[in-house]
Amino acid sequence: MRRRLILSILAVVLVVVAVFGISLVIVESRTIENSTKENVRSEAVRLVSTVESRLVAGERVTEESIGVTTSKDRYVRYIRVDLPGRRPIEVGDKPSGEVVESRQTGAHGERITVQASRSAVRAEVGRTLLIILAVALLAVIAAAVLAVRQAHRVAAPLTDLAETAERLGSGDPRPRHRRYGVPELDRVADVLDGSADRIGRMLTAERRLAADASHQLRTPLTALSMRLEEIIAMAEGDEPEDRAVVKEEATIALAQVERLTDVVQRLLTNSRDPRTGSAVGFDLDEVVKQQIEEWKPAYRSAGRAIVRSGKTGLRAVGTPGAVAQVLATLIENSLMHGAGTVALRTRVTGNQVVVEVTDEGPGVDEALGSRVFERTVSGHNSTGLGLAVARDLAEADGGRLELLQQLPPVFALFLSREAADLDASGAG
Repeated sequence: MRRRLILSILAVVLVVVAVFGISLVIVESRTIENSTKENVRSEAVRLVSTVESRLVAGERVTEESIGVTTSKDRYVRYIRVDLPGRRPIEVGDKPSGEVVESRQTGAHGERITVQASRSAVRAEVGRTLLIILAVALLAVIAAAVLAVRQAHRVAAPLTDLAETAERLGSGDPRPRHRRYGVPELDRVADVLDGSADRIGRMLTAERRLAADASHQLRTPLTALSMRLEEIIAMAEGDEPEDRAVVKEEATIALAQVERLTDVVQRLLTNSRDPRTGSAVGFDLDEVVKQQIEEWKPAYRSAGRAIVRSGKTGLRAVGTPGAVAQVLATLIENSLMHGAGTVALRTRVTGNQVVVEVTDEGPGVDEALGSRVFERTVSGHNSTGLGLAVARDLAEADGGRLELLQQLPPVFALFLSREAADLDASGAG
């Protein structure tokens, strides 16, 4: 590309120099020739006038008296003054070859001849041509230097932009924020930087989705595996009541699978557009009861209990699957990092319903505080994703997840109350 730019610029300069150079040579040649003819004629006219005035005055006509000299004009080489009955006056050497001549005759018979050598005119034209050629050569050299610099200025940014595009293709989405002072190239750089930002956000979202999915699927899968272990243990018995329990547990396990599917769909939806929600009015008691039933086997195996208290018959606005997943995260955290009995308490505050989850464990480290909801922040060598994803799920439904108390730990999920529930409580 650089070579093409250089050759293109030089070709344009050479054409311009050739056109203007040739035109200038023609014009200068004609100017010099016309100037020579005019000088020769003017000198002849002047001499005729001077000689005639001397003759009228009765003065002697000599070279000195009429001021005849060839040194006054660089073109005039020979002057001859012919007077009637007198010896001619000659100044300079008569040129050989072609000449530029002017003859003038006065009223008293005097005759003036002025000649200039045409070779001198050609020599002057040659000198002018050399000057023009030298200027043209300088112009071509200057154009070549400018062409090389301009080609570098254009080609270097293109090479840089190609490297940026290659980096994007290799998975490095960092924008370079380089500009080159050329509007078109700067526009391309803006587009590449914008693409880099979008690709970076997409990669971050994909990595975040993978981390969130792996973490959030672990919680229901853990509960589901414990439920299936109980089903297997019961299936080995021969008692009729065991078969009824197996059927009930299998139904619960199937419901867990359906909620697991809902969790996956929810994570995918949030990864594409966090503002997209599917909040509906639902019975909060059913979600709380379902979570307690799902986690009872795990707590029973750990020699601990999970209970609920507070106001019942509450209806909230949100996504049941997402709310269940938030509660499952809090319950699992209490199982993994807490101690004693885990209590779920429901209450009402203003136009919101609140589900509090607390246990009798050591609580949240004072150094963490509200930072416990930040990603990668954990006080128990865990991944630090669970509470962060739970908070995102709550906020996607218009709710919020807060740490009300650090010791003993009290986490609270705030959800909007359903309008019908608000009207009923107001009427009551």
